[in-house]
Amino acid sequence: MTKFADLNLNPKVLKAVAEAGYETPTPIQAGAIPPALEGRDVLGIAQTGTGKTASFTLPMITLLARGRARARMPRSLVLCPTRELAAQVAENFDTYSKYLKLTKALLIGGVSFKEQDALIDKGVDVLIATPGRLLDHFERGKLILSDVKVMVVDEADRMLDMGFIPDIERIFGLTPFTRQTLFFSATMAPEIERITNTFLSNPERIEVARQATASETIEQAVVMFKGSRRDRADSEKRKLLRALIDAEGEKCTNAIIFCNRKTDVDIVAKSLKKYGYNAAPIHGDLDQSQRTKTLDGFRSGEIRLLVASDVAARGLDIPAVSHVFNFDVPSHAEDYIHRIGRTGRAGREGKAIMICNPRDEKNFDAVEALIQKEIPRIENPLKSDAVAEDDTQEKPKRERRTRTRKEADQDKPKAAEKAEAQPETSEEKPQKQRRGRRGDRQDDNKVVGMGDHMPGFIALSFDERRTG
Repeated sequence: MTKFADLNLNPKVLKAVAEAGYETPTPIQAGAIPPALEGRDVLGIAQTGTGKTASFTLPMITLLARGRARARMPRSLVLCPTRELAAQVAENFDTYSKYLKLTKALLIGGVSFKEQDALIDKGVDVLIATPGRLLDHFERGKLILSDVKVMVVDEADRMLDMGFIPDIERIFGLTPFTRQTLFFSATMAPEIERITNTFLSNPERIEVARQATASETIEQAVVMFKGSRRDRADSEKRKLLRALIDAEGEKCTNAIIFCNRKTDVDIVAKSLKKYGYNAAPIHGDLDQSQRTKTLDGFRSGEIRLLVASDVAARGLDIPAVSHVFNFDVPSHAEDYIHRIGRTGRAGREGKAIMICNPRDEKNFDAVEALIQKEIPRIENPLKSDAVAEDDTQEKPKRERRTRTRKEADQDKPKAAEKAEAQPETSEEKPQKQRRGRRGDRQDDNKVVGMGDHMPGFIALSFDERRTG
């Protein structure tokens, strides 16, 4: 079995790795580190949670151990799709380079430009950035990329989903043609393959698992859900989520709950807190300080349930997440792999439960097609209650219909007896109806002419009235 000591890493890097508690590299690390140290381009394809970050951080630190950075000219560049993933890479860099005098800068949104400019001006060996913020600094004239020797693109498929591919292509054009490129992705969409063919030179391809496969240590399940009424469906779905959490009991030490929309993240988190659950939201609209505080609280155990959008589906290095709940079926099937990859990490067991309603069935079919297996269906814990409620609503309706028909037959002889006993009443009603109709009057109500009742002035002729 390969050990880190066999990979020709810098001795100071090996010392830091040993202190971090690692002895044996993961398959992606064992496959990617040797060609990276030789200066070759690397194309790594592996599911999330397999140690991809260390597979490029360790050789990069070893390659940069000699040399010195110049002002505004970073020696290496790591591109990440989200702030959280960029922050995780920065933490890995700090962990593994602590015995080497290397500098870094983290360029992400939500942080002052002035602070970031000050770091760049001093010169950095490693620049870790999201594409948008990197280009902001470049366009302001604060950054020169002509000295980049190693360029890393992490979670390339997520870059594609977030619309960063044009930015990535532009950044490739700003770096030297002679750079070394390390390119990592969990899946290989056609657009990703086009970029690798364009910008990578004869890369060493390392594929440690079938594309888009979930870890075998993750138990998967789905609940097929249909609301009783459209206006109640959302609240019933949140009630189902609480029931699923309760059903896991003490096994659910902590969990990430994924929603497709940011608004739903806030609503679900607020609902959970209302019912006494220790929950907090995280999504792209929160400022960076709030997101960092929430993640730190989740890592430390202060927060049990993290309700997240897909911004948190990648790059969260939280090894001991026991459960993942997909409140919504993801719109992109690949996101399912990344979501559930937050649990069952580093060989641990995990559980992923998804709620699927009728309008999500098309997306659900795409998920099963991608992972090439059927996700086990589990019983809705609220189903028995819902059926009982439906029965109590339907029974009165059936009884009412049956009783109405019987009563109609029974009322006929009673109505006839009542008519015989009260003949006067039956004769009065038609008279009232006849009076109510225009032109149907009795003889004693004939219209009388004016006759003696005519006023005198009407009988006068016109001349008499004028002269009178």
